[in-house]
Amino acid sequence: MGDAFWRAIAVFRVASLIYAAMLMLQHEGFAHPVAGWTVIAIMALWTAAATVCYSVEALRGWPLLTVDMLVALGCLLATPYVQGSFQGQLGSMPVPAIWIAGPVLAWAVYGGRRLGGVAAAIVAGTDLWVRMAGPGSPILINGAVLLFMAGVVVGHVARLAVRAEEHMQRAVEMEAAQRERERLARGIHDSVLQVLALVKRRGQELGGEAAELGRLAGEQEAALRELVAVRPAPTGSADLRALLMRFGSAQVTISTPATPLVLPTGVAEETAAAVRAALDNVRAHCGERARAWVFAEEGDGEVTVSVRDEGPGIAAGRLEQARADGRLGVAQSIKGRVADLGGRVSILSTPGEGTEVEITVPAPLRRRS
Repeated sequence: MGDAFWRAIAVFRVASLIYAAMLMLQHEGFAHPVAGWTVIAIMALWTAAATVCYSVEALRGWPLLTVDMLVALGCLLATPYVQGSFQGQLGSMPVPAIWIAGPVLAWAVYGGRRLGGVAAAIVAGTDLWVRMAGPGSPILINGAVLLFMAGVVVGHVARLAVRAEEHMQRAVEMEAAQRERERLARGIHDSVLQVLALVKRRGQELGGEAAELGRLAGEQEAALRELVAVRPAPTGSADLRALLMRFGSAQVTISTPATPLVLPTGVAEETAAAVRAALDNVRAHCGERARAWVFAEEGDGEVTVSVRDEGPGIAAGRLEQARADGRLGVAQSIKGRVADLGGRVSILSTPGEGTEVEITVPAPLRRRS
């Protein structure tokens, strides 16, 4: 986008050069034609040189900007001599005409509105001094005002364009990084995580030293799942997987898809809070060392999270009695939260065989990979 501004300035230089040459022809070279056409020739040569130099990013710096300004000021200062006694009769246009705005635009694009304003002040001040030097020349500020407007406005727009380009580049890089992360996550999910899960399960089955190995494998599985799951979500939304991974531990196993479970931020946070409440119930009723499994999956326009344990189960009528006694952990912390989201909760429990709490919420932002 920055190159587009420099190309636009190059076009302006050429057009303003042609305009200055037409003024020279119209007034037959003013009082000193040879000097006047020499100024036009210098302007033409510098227009070509500046166009080439500014097209090279490495050359866009203070040396080039300084030379650009000096050339414009030199051509402007030649006005009293070239126009001679005609200066006061020819209105407000100096010999270079509007060509002198080229350095102002270049400074503005390079340094923003402040530098553009400084360049405008230099050129406008020189222009006013030249007019005052001419006998009977009118002192007009229209040109100075236009120069300031051009310098400030173009500088501001150029800065906004550069920032927009930088933000776009970062967005493209983030998207590319996210796609690569998702690709790696799928590979890890299909290989490393499955191996760790197998080691954990076989270690628990074999017992002894193998059980300790299985426990370590389970911890590494949880840590690795969290690592591959955490990534930026769209503004106003969150990846439910990242929130669920916070609950992973040696006692709690988290299983999620390899792709994001994107939900509105409020929905994701309330769903995670409901899962936390279910895990709190497991610890409260099954003991601190009780095992629990959290499994998340996506369906058609909805996300389902189940929390399962191998505790003693829930006796018939126990939930109703707890609600009647004012203990509203399940009724409010889980069912109430999910109901407010437009979702549903089902609780499957068999005495002696554990409990499974299934939470389902709508997923309007769900994405497919």
